[in-house]
Amino acid sequence: MPKAEFLFDFGSPNAYLAHRVLPEIEARTGVRFDYTPVLLGGLFKLTGNQAPMLAFANIPNKLAYEMLELRRFVERHKIAFQMNPFFPVNTLLLMRGAVAAELDGVLPAYAEAGFHHMWEAPKKMDDPAVWAEAMASSGLDAERLLARTKDDDVKAKLLANTEAAAKRGAFGIPTFYVDDEIYFGKNTLREVEDALTA
Repeated sequence: MPKAEFLFDFGSPNAYLAHRVLPEIEARTGVRFDYTPVLLGGLFKLTGNQAPMLAFANIPNKLAYEMLELRRFVERHKIAFQMNPFFPVNTLLLMRGAVAAELDGVLPAYAEAGFHHMWEAPKKMDDPAVWAEAMASSGLDAERLLARTKDDDVKAKLLANTEAAAKRGAFGIPTFYVDDEIYFGKNTLREVEDALTA
């Protein structure tokens, strides 16, 4: 059975869209994706990459096409999606929370909550008070997770995940691995599924 991995950051709308499609791929292939929290801002710094809104700021046709492609994906997969009015959101708190949740064994519930509060019922999730209220409303122990985001082991693991991602060839989010083979972007999900069933 191949190993499947999903490198994610809640700040990426495309990571959210991939998150919504992965259960369908898991159901068809019988392969579960391991979710790996990676700080997108840190990954950009390590690889010299930029967010599309910066990288393509002077190419309006490219930005327009990116939005068209996003709308097509949403329609094809019938996904509930709202652009976060606070975008771009600083995701350091969210991603440290993801590592804390992973260490506490509640990452699946945390990932679901994080993506929901970013892209379905969008909020300013870099505000600790907003974050705590949102996570508590999703049934998570927000107080414990918030405290854990300040712990050295959590900070170190997020940094290590991000550095390891860059070393493995990642430069953006969402990134997928099937064993050691890298795939970037939600539009490679068909190839990812093909690799899982090869």
